[in-house]
Amino acid sequence: MRKIYMFIILSIASLSLKAQDVQYSQFYANPLYLNPAMAGASEMTRIGVSYRNQWPGLDQSFTSYSAYIDHYIFSANSGVGLIFNQSQQSMANLQVSEIGANYSYRARLGFRSFLRIGGQVSYMDRDAYFGDLVFGSQIDDQTGSIGDYSGENLGADSRHQFVDYSFGALFHNENFWLGVSAHHVTQPNISFLDDQISELPLKMSAHGGVKLDLSGGSSTEFFTQRTGTKELTFAFNYKNQGPFTQLDLGTQVNIQPLVLGVWYRGIPVSDNSQPNHESVIALVGISLGGGLDVGYSHDFTLSSLGNANTGGANEISLRYSFLAGSAKGRGRKSSMPCFKY
Repeated sequence: MRKIYMFIILSIASLSLKAQDVQYSQFYANPLYLNPAMAGASEMTRIGVSYRNQWPGLDQSFTSYSAYIDHYIFSANSGVGLIFNQSQQSMANLQVSEIGANYSYRARLGFRSFLRIGGQVSYMDRDAYFGDLVFGSQIDDQTGSIGDYSGENLGADSRHQFVDYSFGALFHNENFWLGVSAHHVTQPNISFLDDQISELPLKMSAHGGVKLDLSGGSSTEFFTQRTGTKELTFAFNYKNQGPFTQLDLGTQVNIQPLVLGVWYRGIPVSDNSQPNHESVIALVGISLGGGLDVGYSHDFTLSSLGNANTGGANEISLRYSFLAGSAKGRGRKSSMPCFKY
């Protein structure tokens, strides 16, 4: 009977994740996924990859991958980028793939104050195998046995492709940033059935933060013995998609080459009788020199699923940044103050 209860919980979670986009704990290590306006925001060329394994303690887990490249064009005050995303939900054998192109424009509003506007167009592919799905109508509530016929009108293998659009804006100076983004603005139909409409809900995000300089740039890098920085950063990321609402609150301390951070994900105050405490996230990142950054984070589950049952979530990010193209702008320090991970 305990297995049946766990199956029901996982089924509900699986349905919820179908209606929601994948969320990364290190969302600033995946900037194009967070906000199209961040394409080229480092004013360098970046190549990044992220991997997330959610609930590894369960037989049915959720894995996601993301890779991107972006570049800043100094002569056009513009950023361009490409992003590839893929997620796999093992319970429904559902795989969602996306490849998108980004463009952003940077406008100067004042001394070291900028507004970035960006957009993304994506080609999406949803592929699922329904032959192994088990529906509630197949389960005998007395014995727990599973019957053959579900009554559902689904083929064994289904695939659906569509085009998706996203937009974003970001204001920042050297110590503060505030951005908004809207994904799936046309709310495309994602149904596998030709005669059914199932819209992908619009996802809205508001994110921002403030950076505090703790040393005036007087610290020393551990490996290179060069003058570095000591920074303390506070940030938030609020997301809404359909009926789902989530808030991330966190802080990171950057003492080159090490970054340590902690996040809380949930809604501490809610109209519901019980607040939505989802997880606490611990993060460690290190700059290996030559523009290479590595980050690792672990989500400790606070929800009713329990960390012991789910195993939380593990996430790894890699990023390589360098200056490419025209010599104009080389040696210039970006004024973008966002989190590193």
